[in-house]
Parts: sequence; structure tokens; C-alpha cells
Amino acid sequence: MGRYTGPACRLCRREGVKLFLKGDRCYSEKCALERRNYAPGQHGQMRRKPTEYGLHLREKQRLRRYYGLMESQFRHIFQQAARRKGVTGEALLQLLELRLDNVVYRLGFAQSRRQARQLVSHGHFTVNGRRVDVPSYRLRPGDVVGVREGSKDVTLIRDNVAASGGRGVPSWLELAPERLEGRVLVVPGRDQIDAPVHEHLVVEHYSR
Repeated sequence: MGRYTGPACRLCRREGVKLFLKGDRCYSEKCALERRNYAPGQHGQMRRKPTEYGLHLREKQRLRRYYGLMESQFRHIFQQAARRKGVTGEALLQLLELRLDNVVYRLGFAQSRRQARQLVSHGHFTVNGRRVDVPSYRLRPGDVVGVREGSKDVTLIRDNVAASGGRGVPSWLELAPERLEGRVLVVPGRDQIDAPVHEHLVVEHYSR
């Protein structure tokens, strides 16, 4: 499966919002968006009136990059959300939030979703006591995500948990830092998801 390997800060500047792709750097004065709050490239500071299609595309790209997915992965998740009952945009965000790599990040075991994806792929985490190395694994309420017994001494994970206090854990998750594990309490509602997007524009983009 392909993945983006270019400069992460360039994506934040292109989308005009913090996507939190670089961990602690995003919370510091070193954040590229704080220093150069305009799109990258020689024409980045030009003002252009976006078209309706451009607005929809920008919102889709912003959400896709926020969760660190390639286009084919993102489209597949959207198709799953479209088949569900209820509001498609909210269902899309819920499916994205319940991915294992995102929950590992939200619990503070990783500084970014990119790092969370790598840690999961290397087999450092379990779900309900069973080792899972698939970042896209979908969690359900009641599932317990924990650090594998053989990985509890990994300095990176412990340091991340210790440093994540300021970021906080969402209300739909519960963290037990002393046991290095967390639990999914409920499927998050829209008011519990802080993704910086207008998801209805994403739905309109794919509904053209």
C-alpha cells in the first residue's frame, strides 16, 4: 500500500490548518504554519477566488491528509459510510476515528498518526489481548487497546504517554496509563470529533 513520503509540514500549509502530522513540533513555535501561513510554492501568496469544485476538493484533501490516508483508502471508507443509515458525513468521521492507528494516536501512545501507523505495523499493540498489526483495523465499543507485553519497555511509547497529558484523551475513550491500555467507550458523536473539516462538503464532492 502506497503512502505519502514527502514533507509533512507542506501539507498543513497547503490546507491552511494544522493537521498535527509532526507530533510535538505542531504545538511549538517551530510549526511551519505559524511561521509561513500561506500555501507552499512560488504562487502560494497569490489570492485566488476558489470555485465550488475547488472548495469541495480542498475539504476532501484536508480530511484525507488529516488522517494520513491515500485516495483509494479514503474513497473505500467513504463508500462504506455511504451505505450506512444516518448522516453520511458523520458516519465517515466515525469510521475514520475508529481505526486502530487513530485510536493509538488519540490515546497518546504515539505523537502522530504516522508514528501510530508504524508502531501498529510493527506489532506493538493488542486488541482485547490479541496482537493486531493492521492499522486500518476497526474498533468497536468495549474493545481494549493495549501495548503488547513484550513492548511495554519501549522507551518511545512510554515517553509519548508521559508527554501526551496536555493533548488530552477524547471523552469517547478511556486511558489507563499505568497499564498502558485504553478502552473504546462509545462510537464518537460529531461533537466529540475535532477534525477541522466541514464533512458535508466531502459528501458533496463524491456525490457529483
